[in-house]
Amino acid sequence: MVHLTEQEIKCVNAMWSKVDCKTLGGDALVRLLVVNPWTQRHFSTFGNLGSADAICHNAKVQAHGEKVLRSIGEALKHLDKLKAHFAKLSQYHSENLHVDPANFDRFGQMVCIGMACHFHAEFTPEVQACFEKVFHAVADALGKGYH
Repeated sequence: MVHLTEQEIKCVNAMWSKVDCKTLGGDALVRLLVVNPWTQRHFSTFGNLGSADAICHNAKVQAHGEKVLRSIGEALKHLDKLKAHFAKLSQYHSENLHVDPANFDRFGQMVCIGMACHFHAEFTPEVQACFEKVFHAVADALGKGYH
C-alpha cells in the first residue's frame, strides 16, 4: 500500500489525466530497452531489437509500453490495495518470465523521464516526487511474486 496525502493523490490524478499512454508507454519501454539492454531478453518474441532505431520503431515494443502504462493507470484507482491488484501479474512475471524485480523500478524511472520530457515545467520536482512514490509502490507490488 502506498501512503499518499490527499494533495499528492490530487496531483497524481491531475497529471495522469493528461498522459497519453500510447506515446508515453512506448517511449518509456523504448528507453528501458535501450538504456538497460539486458532487459531485452524478456522480449525475444518482439522481433528486431538490434539497435536503438529498431527498438524505437518496433510496433510490439510500442504496443506493450502502452499496455503497461494502461495497467498502471488502472492501478492508480486501487492505490490502497496495489499488491492485491497486481497479485496475478506479479506471479506471472516472477514464475513465468523471471523478471528481475528491479526492472519494475527501472521502468517507473523511465516513465518519470518521459513525463518530464512531455510535460516540461508542469512536471515539477513535487510532481515527480509524487510519481516516484507511486511507481515505487507499483514496482514493490509487482515484485512480490519473488520469494
